[in-house]
Amino acid sequence: MTNQEVYLSVIIPTYNEENRIGKTIDIVVSFLQKQAYSFEIIVVSGHSTDRTADIVKEKMKSIANLTIIEQLKKTGKGSAVAEGMLAAHGRIRLFTDADNSTDISHFEKMRTFFDQGFETVIASRDPKDAPGATQALSQTRIKRLMGNLGNLFIQLVAVRGFWDTQCGFKAFRDFAAEKIFSRQKIPGWGFDIEVLALARKSGYRIGIIPAYWINDPESRVRFSTYFQVLWETVKIRLNLQLGKYQI
Repeated sequence: MTNQEVYLSVIIPTYNEENRIGKTIDIVVSFLQKQAYSFEIIVVSGHSTDRTADIVKEKMKSIANLTIIEQLKKTGKGSAVAEGMLAAHGRIRLFTDADNSTDISHFEKMRTFFDQGFETVIASRDPKDAPGATQALSQTRIKRLMGNLGNLFIQLVAVRGFWDTQCGFKAFRDFAAEKIFSRQKIPGWGFDIEVLALARKSGYRIGIIPAYWINDPESRVRFSTYFQVLWETVKIRLNLQLGKYQI
């Protein structure tokens, strides 16, 4: 398969996901093999210390369009996504979480926006963004509260109009992905906010689809993560004001 023939690239960032990555790859492959378009799957291992890479390499023996990028050190989810996006060949490039909390079938809803010329399409768990968005199993009350307060801060400081910036299911046209992720400076959890800010600054249209989201109790998001994202949001605002993105 030549690079020009790839329609969809699916990037899956991972860190110590030996218990979930095999099942997620199987689900993604099973769905995409039923579609008419070509695809590739790129797993980015953020210096995993478990068997994540071994499991992916074993899958690669039977899945020709599956590859892995092994980072030499753990630098954050944002760094892993960016490396995968810039190594991808697809006309559309999607990143999704290793826990499959937003099922790969959601991509079919995104295609309508791409067919209309949108450059970026995201999934949202908040019905204020997209009617019909639901959570199969809600997060804890404290996580919901922290998320809502954090979102108001994010809208005030960096990017307005999005009630859920953190859903890990976002797709970009190839040229948009290359422009945005080559300028990305936030390696951690706040990168979602940064890429939306860069998409908007670039004048790209951003479509939103409703997510049916399944909360994973083994989520990597910790209480301290919320404060990290808020600090990174401030850094994004400063980067924008200082013209560090050169767009």
